[in-house]
Amino acid sequence: MTREEFQSLYDKGPDAVYALVNTLQDAVGVLTLRVKQLEDRLGKDSHNSSKPPSTDGFKKPQSQRTKSNRPSGGQKGHPGRTLEFADNPDTVVVHHPDVCQDCGTPLSEVDATATQRRQVFDLPPQSLVVTEHQAKTCTCPVCGKTNRAAFPEEVAHPVQYGPGVKALTTYLMHFQLLPFERVVTLMDDLFDAPLSEATLFGATKQAFETLAPVEENIVEALSQANCVHFDETGQHIGGKLHWLHVSSTSRLTYYKSHPKRGKVAMDAIGILPHFAGRAIHDGLSAYSGFGCKHGLCNGHHLRELTAIEEQQQQPWAKQMKELLVDILHAVEKAQEQGRLRLHPLREGAFEARYTKLLKAGYKANPPPVSNAKPGRVKQGSARNLLLRLDAGQASVLAFMYDFSVPFDNNQAERDLRMMKVKEKVSCGFRSQEGADAFCRIRGYISTLRKQGQKVLSALHGVFLGQPPMPDLSA
Repeated sequence: MTREEFQSLYDKGPDAVYALVNTLQDAVGVLTLRVKQLEDRLGKDSHNSSKPPSTDGFKKPQSQRTKSNRPSGGQKGHPGRTLEFADNPDTVVVHHPDVCQDCGTPLSEVDATATQRRQVFDLPPQSLVVTEHQAKTCTCPVCGKTNRAAFPEEVAHPVQYGPGVKALTTYLMHFQLLPFERVVTLMDDLFDAPLSEATLFGATKQAFETLAPVEENIVEALSQANCVHFDETGQHIGGKLHWLHVSSTSRLTYYKSHPKRGKVAMDAIGILPHFAGRAIHDGLSAYSGFGCKHGLCNGHHLRELTAIEEQQQQPWAKQMKELLVDILHAVEKAQEQGRLRLHPLREGAFEARYTKLLKAGYKANPPPVSNAKPGRVKQGSARNLLLRLDAGQASVLAFMYDFSVPFDNNQAERDLRMMKVKEKVSCGFRSQEGADAFCRIRGYISTLRKQGQKVLSALHGVFLGQPPMPDLSA
């Protein structure tokens, strides 16, 4: 506004100036709110939100864990592992002195008086072993019948790669997360094996089909489990956003890719509709549509409370964090003492603190004033969290009432973490078929790893048509 325009407005009287000031105040309020929202967004990282640590950039990572007095590294009494002498080395190389260092007398025929040993553990030269199968044909000398021997079932083509090669490439792609092209390069460098991406895709398809009954058993076991972790994360397939869902325990893992995130996908996956145990999750509204018991992830709550404490300076948020951690420590101590539950008076004291902090939170975050615009009024991050903590109190504190319920949903988050690494390395999947194959094979490998089984030998069995069945106790 130029001075002339302001003077013209001023000449119109106080009402015109007052209207201008009101308009400017409204604009300042909107911009101030917008700046605060952007500052809050920029201030979020892995320690106060659900953003992964990889998005933190070069900032020093902050952890919710409190420092202990123990030094870093293995603790006293920890069973360490080191390279030890082998009792039966594959090769022994003898080094004998040729001549005396003082007088030059030849020593090649002199018996040694002492021997020192050193051992080198190394890889042998890498090469493929070619096995030729010959099926002979014989004529019966009695009846003249021509008899031809049958090839083994796994020897189906004139020239092919064996189960060992297929197991190794599948291990590299689905456990070590190497893309097809890098696996081709690695096999060429190590074994001079000219594999093609089509060969790798064929091995992946074979493993996918062979593991179908194993996956069905894992899904059935998860459906019958007492407590299962659930989570989901974005996944790119053919350049479009899909969702990768995980259902897991400390011993079983099941992945499923679906175009949707919410209840439609969960119904299609088929575990939650008939699940009678306790579902551990992050509070996504779609989970509330299922009639099972619930347990909310307090790891999420701690991060959200940290954001409110740091960005909005609300004391109740810090106190609620302290309360949740206090309850966790009380539960851990009771478990160490062999008890199955806290004393009812202790539980009541914790519940009273919880209710008091909710009231303080509501006082600091009153309901928003409704406006004339259509649609639901935004509550704000602090009030949204309060509403969740209030309505879901039994699910938030489930770990206090039942010691078998975990404090957080870290199990599912750990199971998803490597899937995000896969996407960063390979930039997503080209087709739904490829994503489904990866989910099934990776879920099988994850289950084997949780149970301490050898992945490579198990995959070798997969390509012999005899996949080892994991222990299905959840």
